Amino acid sequence: MGELPGQFWGFWAPVRLVAEHAARTQCVGQRSAILGTMEYWFECFMTIEKIRELVAADFEAVNRVVKDRLHSQVALVDQVASYIIHSGGKRLRPLLVLLAARACGYQGTRHIEGAAVIEFIHTATLLHDDVVDGSSLRRGRETANEVFGNATSVLVGDFLYSRAFQMMVTLDRMPIMSIMGEATNAIAEGEVLQLMTARDPDTTETRYLDVIHRKTARLFEAAAQVGAVISDATPAVEDALASYGNHLGTAFQLIDDALDYQADESSLGKHLGDDLAEGKPTLPLIYALQHGNDEQRAMIRHAIEHGGLERLHEITSAVASLGGLAYTARLAQSEADQALAALAPLPESSFKEGLSELARFAVARKN
Repeated sequence: MGELPGQFWGFWAPVRLVAEHAARTQCVGQRSAILGTMEYWFECFMTIEKIRELVAADFEAVNRVVKDRLHSQVALVDQVASYIIHSGGKRLRPLLVLLAARACGYQGTRHIEGAAVIEFIHTATLLHDDVVDGSSLRRGRETANEVFGNATSVLVGDFLYSRAFQMMVTLDRMPIMSIMGEATNAIAEGEVLQLMTARDPDTTETRYLDVIHRKTARLFEAAAQVGAVISDATPAVEDALASYGNHLGTAFQLIDDALDYQADESSLGKHLGDDLAEGKPTLPLIYALQHGNDEQRAMIRHAIEHGGLERLHEITSAVASLGGLAYTARLAQSEADQALAALAPLPESSFKEGLSELARFAVARKN
């Protein structure tokens, strides 16, 4: 893992020894640590690389399918799609399909295509997101819109959406079409809701959670559910995996929003404070607005309304000192706990354990 820059630790500072132990052993022993005013218990968790090893052959097969199905007779489509697909990333959503299917006892190969579908949908949303947000950096590289322009990025995103639905047709499973149709619709609604809340300092926690449930959690939910459907799992197991995916995605996004105020840019893979620059009232800011003094509230409101980074250091300090980061982490941990509980109907297996480890990883990660 290497040495982490000092400015990363912020609200994770009390667990630095735990993380350094993880770097040495790839497993964190159960320990107590204080985040703000709350106590966390970190149980043993695997690195994302170790989780992927559980389905290593499947994961390589997904990469081959993605590369093959990216092909277009239009050279620019090939170029832009390859740029974003191969720009790194954790590939959590396709990994979720693979683990869910194997945890249900599936022995076939159709989950490979299902995982590729999820990756294409996710990549399409990234292309569109970066245009809407005006982002210039993702995963430590220039965004596709920065390199190829906004119009090209939007149109290639459309290509990936349509290619994903072409692939779904070959799976010939109407429930999957229904799941993905509803999920992509919810994602689009989430994007519009996020536009409506942009630069609005009066955004409530309820509205914020609605945005991330639609924009992020629904695709995690769909990924887990697709794995269950492909496996012909029982309705009870399918519902359990859908619930697991929803809670996992929510936990993941909550930590993502906290890291925007505490990670360093090299590990985060995007500009620190991007959410603030775009006027996004995420949970750490919403909490700080509710608990700050008059001066702090005025500073944060002005930053949200105008999207400025001039007082980023003061705002990040206020968010941390007022408990915004600890509160967000606490809510993320609650979501991860619910994800773990949702796995109860699944039979015990290394793949079920991998799903459990993903939930732990979601809240313990640094980028």
